[in-house]
Amino acid sequence: MARTSLAVVLAAGDATRMKSSKSKVLHTVGNLPLIAHVTRAAAAAGVNKVALVVGREAERVTEAAGAGLGVPVSAVEQTERKGTGHAVLMARDVISEGFDDVIVLYGDAPLISPDSLAAARDERTKGADVVVLGFRAADPTGYGRLLERDGELVAIREHKDASSDELAVDFCNGGIITFSGEEAVGLLEAIGNDNAKGEYYLTDIVEIARERGLRCVAIEAPEEDMMGCNTRAELAEIEQVWQARARHAAMISGVSMIDPSSVFLSHDTVLENDVTIEPNVWFGPGVRVGPGAVIHAFSHLEGADVGANASIGPFARLRPGTELGEKAKVGNFCEIKKAKVGRGAKVNHLTYIGDAVIGEAANIGAGTITCNYDGENKHLTEIGAGSFIGSNSSLVAPLKIGAGAYVGSGSVVTMDVPDDALAIARARQETKPGRAHRLREKIAAIKALKKQAQS
Repeated sequence: MARTSLAVVLAAGDATRMKSSKSKVLHTVGNLPLIAHVTRAAAAAGVNKVALVVGREAERVTEAAGAGLGVPVSAVEQTERKGTGHAVLMARDVISEGFDDVIVLYGDAPLISPDSLAAARDERTKGADVVVLGFRAADPTGYGRLLERDGELVAIREHKDASSDELAVDFCNGGIITFSGEEAVGLLEAIGNDNAKGEYYLTDIVEIARERGLRCVAIEAPEEDMMGCNTRAELAEIEQVWQARARHAAMISGVSMIDPSSVFLSHDTVLENDVTIEPNVWFGPGVRVGPGAVIHAFSHLEGADVGANASIGPFARLRPGTELGEKAKVGNFCEIKKAKVGRGAKVNHLTYIGDAVIGEAANIGAGTITCNYDGENKHLTEIGAGSFIGSNSSLVAPLKIGAGAYVGSGSVVTMDVPDDALAIARARQETKPGRAHRLREKIAAIKALKKQAQS
């Protein structure tokens, strides 16, 4: 029978150093709340349930943690801050449900990988009662040290309490602990607060467990996995690490990036094989890019579906609800919002298309806009397959332009255009011979009078 496990995620911090009006764990990395990164890693590692220890904005934190997770989430509130051991014990009732493993995680440490958590659970299957995740630090200053003897972990020593020999140890405590569900409540209740701060430290569980004859081990994980977030500067550092991981995974899967460090992805960005991304491209949530598409430099995509072999940008913006068909083109300085652009259709430059359906192989000329908002409601513009919209046209919705239709440049179209029809909606040009010369003379006279008045 598969082992069962519970993840206890500590998420009650006040975000004092973040200087924020919202809970620290609701800040985002890759456009996903920190807490959701942690719970998703736990779910991917095979946990059966998540217990959240919450404080500030408890309802929003719980909602973010459980969104789309696939495993049940139970929230308990911590009203007093008495240390990590006390925080974990807030979830006593859930812990007592009888899980094989209990994993303690931190809601502000979003880089923890499922592989590291799975490795800790694997040590439990080999007989360890307590498993601590640690890392090798180039500069261990300030970190608690993991002290080992004969292959077992004997203590976690805080930096300020460590001897000179212990300070030489570079194996540092990452804070994530997995322990026996059967022993969990007893171990947690045995943690005391006889220290300078009068707090209950989860790290004391190692020595308590050893006193009870239980086996404790430490395993090594990447230092990046343990990165926590207390300030906006640390949040930015974590974002950089996450982005580097996401870019690397995309390139390994068959995506080309000319300048990876200038491309920013979201947690749910989907890039299929042979996609090419030029420098300075930003992907917001909800973007899928089909195989062979090219995203040119300085483009911004959010909530968009880009078809195979499509071309976007440079300097293009795709807003939520955009759907581009195969080989569609959206060129420079164009904005598309809640619109379907058919196969092979072209929206080449300086154009706004919103609340619209554009048929296959249609051509939208430069400077065209769909006038979709009347101050109260949004209206649909339908442009048929193979139609041609001349430059600098305004299409006033609701409007339907038929297949193969032609709209003359500079038109303001307010009525439907049938299939294969030509629509011209602009004022008739008048030419006044000699008027340009007279106009220049008038302007010069006005300037002379102004200059005379100033002198």
